[in-house]
Amino acid sequence: MEVGTIKENKINEEIRDKELRVIDEDGTMIGIKSRDEALALAEERNLDLVLISPNADPPVCKILDYGKFRYESQKREKDAKKKQRTIQVKEIRLSTFIEEHDIQVKANTASKFLKDGDKVKVSLRFRGRELGHTDLGKDVMDKFAELCSEVSNVEKKPVMEGRSLTMFLAPKSEKEREKEKADKE
Repeated sequence: MEVGTIKENKINEEIRDKELRVIDEDGTMIGIKSRDEALALAEERNLDLVLISPNADPPVCKILDYGKFRYESQKREKDAKKKQRTIQVKEIRLSTFIEEHDIQVKANTASKFLKDGDKVKVSLRFRGRELGHTDLGKDVMDKFAELCSEVSNVEKKPVMEGRSLTMFLAPKSEKEREKEKADKE
């Protein structure tokens, strides 16, 4: 089985249904015709008979230039693919006793990721006796969220998962940023 191939429509002699609902190249309904009549109409106009909707009752066929039809459908799929934006999740790791400058640098890095439209997973791993002081880790997470608050929303608040404290930040939309600026002024 091939991956990424376009589902081909049946054309001309490949169509096996006895009765077909036929539409001409302008999009006007011709009516229900037998397969042979529809093929004769298509051949008369030097075009192809293409099965558009095989599950309809009766199946719908259209008289058109199949090469042009296929080219345009591939072009539409390619354009749709271009417009898709895949959101990646970037990870930033912190520690319980992180220095002021280090947290600032990591917040700036996270802000860059968020401005690019990616989500950020912030994780803080507790080692040894640190596990008894998870409140210190929550304070670090809150401070980090505060530093990134200009460009992000907290999507998932800090939660303990095993020995780690994790939090997710999502980028703010342009409208949200403008609204906050207006509120500050």
